Amino acid sequence: MIIDAHVHMYPPEIKRNWQKIAEREPYFAALVQSRAHRWGAREDLLQAMEEDGVDTSWVCGFGFTDMGLCREVNNYVLEAAEKNPGKICPMIVVPPLHPETEAEIARCASRGAIGVGELFPGGQRWDIDDVRQTWRLAGICHEASLFLLIHTAEPVGHDYPGKGATGPREAAAFCMHHPEVSVIFAHWGGGLWLYEAMPEMKRYLQNAWYDMAASPFLYGKEIFRALSGMPWVMDRVLYGSDYPLLRLPRYKNLVQEAFPQAFPEHVPGLFGGNARALLQKLRRE
Repeated sequence: MIIDAHVHMYPPEIKRNWQKIAEREPYFAALVQSRAHRWGAREDLLQAMEEDGVDTSWVCGFGFTDMGLCREVNNYVLEAAEKNPGKICPMIVVPPLHPETEAEIARCASRGAIGVGELFPGGQRWDIDDVRQTWRLAGICHEASLFLLIHTAEPVGHDYPGKGATGPREAAAFCMHHPEVSVIFAHWGGGLWLYEAMPEMKRYLQNAWYDMAASPFLYGKEIFRALSGMPWVMDRVLYGSDYPLLRLPRYKNLVQEAFPQAFPEHVPGLFGGNARALLQKLRRE
């Protein structure tokens, strides 16, 4: 069973009105005007899943600063999930510091949401290493048995729209402040997983999961070879396409290049088994 743990979907209204929205949402503007950006509606996603053999997608909208826009994309994702049970699992986007965040999460959780994210620390003006800004959201997620999906990026290498400045240091601080919350750090946690080779960080990061979203744009096959030397981390790495940016074949090719003789052995965990384990941990299955 293949599970894609990092998928975006946009309501037609957002696509039609993107220019007006971009005027008041700078982070959204930077991403939708980049050369790599793609739009994806519900029908597009379902077709791509059928073509690629993806069984289940964990889907979110876009993390706006405006709560009204977040509600709009949340409703679209929730409706898609209700019409396609088992194929689409909804996630919630909220402005983390908004006074109505708790109510929006509760509303969406009651309709079957499994997690909160993808949240953008830089784009939503939220510091994940400042416990004064994170304790409320972490508490809500813990009480509702929801995971968090947070955008992170590598602190070195080439720049790109939406990269941001939230990386391994900030992500580690979040985990140390909130060991009770299961958190997926997008894009490998900006390299945070490497620090699990340190005994104390291995202990502190037990609640951290990592998705491989955008890997073909960022890394070569060597990242998977390095990962194989840390099996306790490999058990917490999730396939995430960042659809509609990329799709499954690009990721399978990377893994197959890394493990040409043992490719099938790594597929169950990386491409579905680890995601199921996370849901089981949260008593979602």
